[in-house]
Amino acid sequence: MKVELLPIDDQWVDAIVNIERTAHTHPWSDSMLRQSPTKFSCNRVLLIEGDVIGYFYAQCISGNASLLNIAVVPAYQGKGYGKRLLVTFLESMSVISAQEAWLEVRQSNVSAIRLYESQGFNEFDRRNDYYPTALGTEDALIMSYWFNE
Repeated sequence: MKVELLPIDDQWVDAIVNIERTAHTHPWSDSMLRQSPTKFSCNRVLLIEGDVIGYFYAQCISGNASLLNIAVVPAYQGKGYGKRLLVTFLESMSVISAQEAWLEVRQSNVSAIRLYESQGFNEFDRRNDYYPTALGTEDALIMSYWFNE
């Protein structure tokens, strides 16, 4: 089975939009996913046999890396692909000398929190009532990762 992690380009954006809609209860807008990357961007797509099954959007500014969005096709979740994306994010940030990485995650997303903790992220803070839900809002956990020097 051929697995590839490549920089995101236009040929995969439609698939990313579809994954975003199925993997998240409150997905990013199409226009956000279709924005041209900036010089600070590090966006990757995960392909299996040429099919997009996951992606992440990230940036690194002045040594501060942010994982902005990450998703895996629901049918492929729980099979290690999210971990592969997360490890690739951390490796990519390390190569460009990031000192720390940050992300936000819904407090209810226990599987994602466990994944982040398994790779060395720790809860740093909380944003109260940050994410919309069907019945109101929920908190976002702010998690941090410090790169070894």
